[in-house]
Amino acid sequence: MKIKSSYLVLKTDAPVKESSSRLRGYIGHRFQEYPLLHHHLQESGYLYTYPLIQYKIINNQPCILGIEEGASVVKEISDQIDNLLLGSNVYQVDEKILYQKEIDIKVSENKQYNLLSPWMALNSKNYTNYNKLRSWKDKKLFLNNILIGNILSMCKSLGIIVNRKLYVHSHLDEEKVVFKGVPMIGFTGEFTVNFQIPDFFGLGKGVSVGFGTVKALSNINAD
Repeated sequence: MKIKSSYLVLKTDAPVKESSSRLRGYIGHRFQEYPLLHHHLQESGYLYTYPLIQYKIINNQPCILGIEEGASVVKEISDQIDNLLLGSNVYQVDEKILYQKEIDIKVSENKQYNLLSPWMALNSKNYTNYNKLRSWKDKKLFLNNILIGNILSMCKSLGIIVNRKLYVHSHLDEEKVVFKGVPMIGFTGEFTVNFQIPDFFGLGKGVSVGFGTVKALSNINAD
Protein backbone atom coordinates (compact mmCIF):
# COMPACT_ATOMS: atom_id res chain seq x y z
CA MET A 1 0.00 0.00 0.00
CA LYS A 2 1.29 3.44 -0.96
CA ILE A 3 1.60 5.97 1.86
CA LYS A 4 2.33 9.68 1.39
CA SER A 5 5.15 11.15 3.42
CA SER A 6 6.97 14.46 3.78
CA TYR A 7 10.29 14.60 5.61
CA LEU A 8 11.47 18.09 6.49
CA VAL A 9 15.11 18.62 7.44
CA LEU A 10 15.90 21.94 9.14
CA LYS A 11 19.55 22.93 8.88
CA THR A 12 20.28 25.39 11.68
CA ASP A 13 23.10 27.85 12.38
CA ALA A 14 24.28 25.74 15.33
CA PRO A 15 23.84 22.11 16.42
CA VAL A 16 20.57 21.66 18.31
CA LYS A 17 21.17 20.46 21.87
CA GLU A 18 17.57 20.24 23.04
CA SER A 19 15.30 17.19 22.82
CA SER A 20 12.73 16.59 20.10
CA SER A 21 9.98 17.16 22.67
CA ARG A 22 11.11 20.82 22.74
CA LEU A 23 10.83 20.90 18.96
CA ARG A 24 7.33 19.47 19.15
CA GLY A 25 6.35 22.00 21.79
CA TYR A 26 7.55 24.95 19.76
CA ILE A 27 6.02 23.86 16.43
CA GLY A 28 2.76 22.73 18.04
CA HIS A 29 2.37 26.04 19.87
CA ARG A 30 3.26 28.17 16.87
CA PHE A 31 0.88 26.35 14.50
CA GLN A 32 -2.00 25.60 16.85
CA GLU A 33 -4.50 25.56 13.98
CA TYR A 34 -3.10 22.15 12.93
CA PRO A 35 -4.16 19.55 15.56
CA LEU A 36 -1.87 16.90 14.06
CA LEU A 37 1.17 18.98 15.01
CA HIS A 38 0.45 18.82 18.74
CA HIS A 39 -1.74 15.69 18.75
CA HIS A 40 -4.45 17.39 20.77
CA LEU A 41 -8.11 18.01 20.01
CA GLN A 42 -9.89 20.73 21.95
CA GLU A 43 -13.18 18.84 21.99
CA SER A 44 -12.08 15.32 22.79
CA GLY A 45 -8.59 15.46 24.29
CA TYR A 46 -5.58 13.68 22.85
CA LEU A 47 -5.39 11.65 19.66
CA TYR A 48 -4.44 8.08 20.56
CA THR A 49 -3.37 6.72 17.19
CA TYR A 50 -0.09 6.23 15.37
CA PRO A 51 1.29 9.80 15.13
CA LEU A 52 1.07 11.24 11.63
CA ILE A 53 3.55 13.96 12.67
CA GLN A 54 6.82 12.85 14.27
CA TYR A 55 9.58 15.15 15.55
CA LYS A 56 13.19 14.03 15.54
CA ILE A 57 16.62 15.38 16.43
CA ILE A 58 19.11 13.29 14.46
CA ASN A 59 22.80 14.15 14.83
CA ASN A 60 21.77 17.48 16.43
CA GLN A 61 19.65 18.32 13.39
CA PRO A 62 15.88 18.88 13.75
CA CYS A 63 13.56 17.01 11.40
CA ILE A 64 9.79 16.63 11.08
CA LEU A 65 8.12 13.61 9.47
CA GLY A 66 4.57 13.90 8.13
CA ILE A 67 2.54 10.86 7.09
CA GLU A 68 -0.64 10.90 4.97
CA GLU A 69 -2.62 13.96 6.19
CA GLY A 70 0.45 14.93 8.17
CA ALA A 71 2.50 15.05 4.97
CA SER A 72 0.36 17.93 3.66
CA VAL A 73 0.63 19.77 6.99
CA VAL A 74 4.44 19.53 7.02
CA LYS A 75 4.56 20.87 3.46
CA GLU A 76 2.22 23.77 4.34
CA ILE A 77 4.23 24.96 7.34
CA SER A 78 7.71 24.36 5.93
CA ASP A 79 8.05 27.80 4.30
CA GLN A 80 7.07 29.53 7.55
CA ILE A 81 9.81 28.09 9.77
CA ASP A 82 12.73 30.53 9.80
CA ASN A 83 13.86 30.04 13.38
CA LEU A 84 13.33 27.72 16.33
CA LEU A 85 12.92 28.80 19.95
CA LEU A 86 13.86 25.73 21.97
CA GLY A 87 14.08 26.39 25.69
CA SER A 88 16.23 29.50 26.09
CA ASN A 89 18.02 29.06 22.77
CA VAL A 90 17.08 30.52 19.40
CA TYR A 91 18.29 28.71 16.28
CA GLN A 92 18.21 30.31 12.85
CA VAL A 93 17.10 27.97 10.09
CA ASP A 94 19.63 28.45 7.29
CA GLU A 95 18.27 25.80 4.94
CA LYS A 96 15.16 23.67 4.61
CA ILE A 97 15.05 20.43 2.65
CA LEU A 98 11.69 18.77 2.04
CA TYR A 99 11.61 15.17 0.80
CA GLN A 100 8.18 14.16 -0.51
CA LYS A 101 7.53 10.54 -1.38
CA GLU A 102 4.90 7.90 -1.90
CA ILE A 103 6.26 4.87 -0.12
CA ASP A 104 5.35 1.23 0.31
CA ILE A 105 4.76 -0.30 3.72
CA LYS A 106 4.42 -4.02 3.14
CA VAL A 107 5.64 -7.54 3.75
CA SER A 108 8.93 -8.09 1.93
CA GLU A 109 12.12 -10.09 1.95
CA ASN A 110 14.21 -9.73 5.10
CA LYS A 111 15.46 -6.20 5.65
CA GLN A 112 17.91 -4.88 8.24
CA TYR A 113 17.20 -1.75 10.23
CA ASN A 114 19.13 0.40 12.65
CA LEU A 115 17.52 2.19 15.58
CA LEU A 116 18.57 5.83 15.23
CA SER A 117 17.05 6.58 18.64
CA PRO A 118 16.20 4.34 21.61
CA TRP A 119 13.17 2.11 21.11
CA MET A 120 10.84 2.18 24.11
CA ALA A 121 9.32 -1.27 24.03
CA LEU A 122 8.11 -1.59 27.60
CA ASN A 123 5.05 -0.32 29.40
CA SER A 124 4.25 -0.80 33.09
CA LYS A 125 2.78 -4.26 32.51
CA ASN A 126 5.33 -5.83 30.19
CA TYR A 127 8.22 -4.19 32.08
CA THR A 128 7.38 -6.42 35.04
CA ASN A 129 7.19 -9.49 32.80
CA TYR A 130 10.47 -8.56 31.11
CA ASN A 131 12.27 -8.29 34.45
CA LYS A 132 11.07 -11.74 35.48
CA LEU A 133 12.94 -13.31 32.58
CA ARG A 134 16.36 -14.65 33.61
CA SER A 135 18.19 -15.27 30.36
CA TRP A 136 18.97 -12.72 27.67
CA LYS A 137 17.74 -15.24 25.07
CA ASP A 138 14.27 -15.21 26.64
CA LYS A 139 14.36 -11.43 26.93
CA LYS A 140 15.31 -11.08 23.27
CA LEU A 141 12.43 -13.33 22.18
CA PHE A 142 10.11 -11.27 24.38
CA LEU A 143 11.33 -8.04 22.77
CA ASN A 144 11.10 -9.49 19.27
CA ASN A 145 7.42 -10.26 19.84
CA ILE A 146 6.82 -6.72 21.10
CA LEU A 147 8.54 -5.33 18.01
CA ILE A 148 6.25 -7.38 15.77
CA GLY A 149 3.30 -6.03 17.74
CA ASN A 150 4.54 -2.46 17.24
CA ILE A 151 4.78 -2.98 13.47
CA LEU A 152 1.28 -4.48 13.33
CA SER A 153 -0.10 -1.64 15.46
CA MET A 154 1.42 0.93 13.10
CA CYS A 155 -0.09 -0.87 10.11
CA LYS A 156 -3.52 -1.06 11.71
CA SER A 157 -3.53 2.70 12.33
CA LEU A 158 -2.51 3.37 8.73
CA GLY A 159 -5.08 0.96 7.27
CA ILE A 160 -2.47 -1.52 6.04
CA ILE A 161 -3.33 -5.23 5.99
CA VAL A 162 -0.48 -7.59 6.89
CA ASN A 163 -1.30 -10.97 5.36
CA ARG A 164 1.82 -12.89 6.31
CA LYS A 165 3.48 -13.83 9.59
CA LEU A 166 6.36 -11.56 10.59
CA TYR A 167 9.70 -12.81 11.91
CA VAL A 168 12.18 -10.62 13.78
CA HIS A 169 15.85 -11.22 14.62
CA SER A 170 17.54 -8.56 16.71
CA HIS A 171 20.77 -7.39 18.33
CA LEU A 172 19.70 -5.00 21.06
CA ASP A 173 21.27 -3.30 24.05
CA GLU A 174 19.54 -1.72 27.01
CA GLU A 175 19.88 2.03 27.41
CA LYS A 176 18.54 4.34 30.10
CA VAL A 177 16.20 7.01 28.76
CA VAL A 178 13.96 9.67 30.27
CA PHE A 179 10.42 10.01 28.94
CA LYS A 180 8.09 12.69 30.35
CA GLY A 181 10.52 13.08 33.24
CA VAL A 182 10.42 9.38 34.15
CA PRO A 183 13.53 7.15 33.89
CA MET A 184 12.83 4.16 31.64
CA ILE A 185 14.63 1.43 29.74
CA GLY A 186 15.06 1.85 26.00
CA PHE A 187 16.82 -0.35 23.48
CA THR A 188 19.36 0.48 20.80
CA GLY A 189 20.85 -1.69 18.08
CA GLU A 190 19.68 -3.42 14.93
CA PHE A 191 16.98 -5.82 13.83
CA THR A 192 15.92 -7.79 10.77
CA VAL A 193 12.30 -8.33 9.77
CA ASN A 194 10.48 -9.53 6.67
CA PHE A 195 8.72 -6.19 6.36
CA GLN A 196 9.42 -2.89 4.60
CA ILE A 197 9.42 0.02 7.06
CA PRO A 198 10.02 3.47 5.56
CA ASP A 199 13.09 5.33 6.75
CA PHE A 200 12.60 7.58 9.79
CA PHE A 201 9.27 6.05 10.83
CA GLY A 202 9.06 5.35 14.56
CA LEU A 203 8.01 2.27 16.52
CA GLY A 204 6.97 1.80 20.14
CA LYS A 205 6.26 4.43 22.79
CA GLY A 206 7.17 8.09 22.35
CA VAL A 207 7.10 7.95 18.54
CA SER A 208 5.80 11.51 18.23
CA VAL A 209 8.94 12.85 19.94
CA GLY A 210 11.43 10.74 18.06
CA PHE A 211 11.82 7.52 20.02
CA GLY A 212 12.16 4.27 18.08
CA THR A 213 13.18 5.89 14.80
CA VAL A 214 14.36 3.30 12.27
CA LYS A 215 16.41 3.46 9.08
CA ALA A 216 17.30 0.72 6.66
CA LEU A 217 20.82 -0.40 7.45
CA SER A 218 22.01 -0.18 3.85
CA ASN A 219 20.94 3.50 3.84
CA ILE A 220 22.39 4.57 7.20
CA ASN A 221 24.82 7.01 5.60
CA ALA A 222 22.37 8.36 3.06
CA ASP A 223 21.21 11.98 3.16
